[in-house]
Amino acid sequence: MKKKKIFRCKECDYETVSWTGKCPSCQAWGTLKEVEIVENKKSGKNNLENKVALKLKDVVIDSSERIITSMEELNRVLGGGIVKDSVSILTARPGAGKSTLFLEMAYDLAEKGVRVLYISGEESESQIKARAIRTMEEIPNEIWIVSTTSMDLAVKNIKEINPDVIFLDSIQTFTLSEFNSRAGSPVQTIECANILVDIAKNKDNPKAVFMIGHMTKNDEMAGLRTLEHLVDTVIYLEGEIDEPLRVLISTKNRFGRTGEIGLFNMTENGIKEIKDIDNHFVTERETSIPGSALSMIKEGSRMMVVEIESLVSKTFLPYPTRIGDSLRKDQLNTLISILEERGGVNLYDKNVIIKTTGGIRLSEQSVNLAIIMSIVSAFYNKGIDNKTVFISEVGLTGELKRVPQIETRIEELSRLGYKRVFIFKTKIDLKKFKDIEVIQCSNLMEVIKNTFK
Repeated sequence: MKKKKIFRCKECDYETVSWTGKCPSCQAWGTLKEVEIVENKKSGKNNLENKVALKLKDVVIDSSERIITSMEELNRVLGGGIVKDSVSILTARPGAGKSTLFLEMAYDLAEKGVRVLYISGEESESQIKARAIRTMEEIPNEIWIVSTTSMDLAVKNIKEINPDVIFLDSIQTFTLSEFNSRAGSPVQTIECANILVDIAKNKDNPKAVFMIGHMTKNDEMAGLRTLEHLVDTVIYLEGEIDEPLRVLISTKNRFGRTGEIGLFNMTENGIKEIKDIDNHFVTERETSIPGSALSMIKEGSRMMVVEIESLVSKTFLPYPTRIGDSLRKDQLNTLISILEERGGVNLYDKNVIIKTTGGIRLSEQSVNLAIIMSIVSAFYNKGIDNKTVFISEVGLTGELKRVPQIETRIEELSRLGYKRVFIFKTKIDLKKFKDIEVIQCSNLMEVIKNTFK
């Protein structure tokens, strides 16, 4: 048994070995108080492995190291399935569906005969069972659950049940008895996570571990960055509570591409993957309608056609309203200014509202031209053909800017049956695009004139 003194912030539980006047975490003054903690770590000799180094080119990759789920969107985000000795952490706003997604994953894996242990520090067994009845057709035989906030008890259950996959909800609610600090403190969170990493990386009995991490009011994962460094995969679940769309994004992945996204819908029966991506973010219409324009975005390895809708109306207030629930307000204001100065469209007395079909957020600059053209369409009350797409960044000068992988995007549009695409001027072989007309323009004015001529 070993005692040591640390300084803990009474406002945010930040811990440090030395006293400072201001807390480095929450910036509060005079909140660090000296506390004594007891470490009851068992001493033992280090077991050194006799492992010989291998040449990288001689290492064999075993495809059986992954568990492939029935959820293609999840497999995509994880890099092709669940790695058997991996540790992943999922975070999202309260109510986004983190626990629901975990239970959906547990059901899918158990249906395949994979043994699953679901450990919850936030819900009782009866609460988990009630949610399972609502979301599962039939509860599989290979799901075990335990409700506890004790990591010691959780480890005991892991040893007894010997699951293939472990779900833990959530890491900030668990404590180890050997540390005299409360749940959610940096010491408890990191030490509990370290134990899970050791369990997952056991070479004789590897396990896949998924844990939930709390999110702060700044939409960042709570706690120290050390937690993100410990795990193999960091996943964010984005989505508004009043909207069905949920976007799963990998921001760190040691076993696959980062930035990959998976698309889901939150329903009464749980969270379900979206299968028809090609038509999900576009409204099917027989005729064109003012205020609608299409673009193609690239998220990870996936390309998707998205529809941007605009509403332009006269304002009776000193300052017109600018609302864009699918992009940053600064970006919308910048594009409106470009349109006014470089496109000759006066919007000083007009409200402008932007929305995307399906509620997907727009982060790529390739949608700039489509956003502007949807506003122009609404302003002139003239529809744009449903088979026309706009792909280009727009500079402050009104010039069209380059977008990565433009040829691949055009090929995908042609495959989907679109007939015309406006892009920036670039050197590409237009002869290979036989089923789609590629219109290259230098600036915004050229696009407006060619669209509404």
